[in-house]
Amino acid sequence: MYREDRDQSNMDRNAEDVYSKPVRAGKRTYFFDVKSTKGQNDFYLTITESKRRNNPDGSYTYDKHKIFLYKEDFAKFKEGLEEVVEYIRTNCFGGEIPERPEGDKFSDVDFEEL
Repeated sequence: MYREDRDQSNMDRNAEDVYSKPVRAGKRTYFFDVKSTKGQNDFYLTITESKRRNNPDGSYTYDKHKIFLYKEDFAKFKEGLEEVVEYIRTNCFGGEIPERPEGDKFSDVDFEEL
């Protein structure tokens, strides 16, 4: 583990949750969490992707990936995200990005069982 990862992990454990917004999207859930630093004099955002994985024994685990986003990076992050979404909208989908219908559920398919 890199030192920076360890430092980030420790900061996350010492942080206080201020606000959380979960977004369910098919098999994934995204968590947008506003956290305050230990001294509560600064705030940052964590974005977590959580995906449920079924194990062969019937149990399950969650794969999680986390991004830490600091206030000084908000504008650049937003600008980059908007640019990439617009590129996809224009060049990949001809103007409209199709939305996932509400209630659209995906099931895990184990091709070994077929």
